[in-house]
Amino acid sequence: MATIDVGGNQVELDDDGYLVDLEQWNKEVAEILAKEDDLELTEAHWEVINFLRDYYEKYQIAPMIKILVKEIGKVMGPEKGNTKYLYELYPAGPAKQACRYAGLPKPTGCV
Repeated sequence: MATIDVGGNQVELDDDGYLVDLEQWNKEVAEILAKEDDLELTEAHWEVINFLRDYYEKYQIAPMIKILVKEIGKVMGPEKGNTKYLYELYPAGPAKQACRYAGLPKPTGCV
């Protein structure tokens, strides 16, 4: 298993790069994971990350892309609840990449 250094603490990642212990997540973890992907997190990225963390807290599941798009559309409107917008933010896959940065498990339906 891989680890990342977060403020002097080692945080374990599984083979797919997701946190082993979801309790170890913080904003610095997200920034480090994004930097590994050459991505700088903007307010738009954080909006999706925070949405995902709230969704996970409520349903205890990381949504697959189809559900993510639908639910973001309900909350943030159709200009943000569409795959084109989300792929612009998260080119490696909105559900997969955003959930990773949000410290959540790999979404169901992602391979």
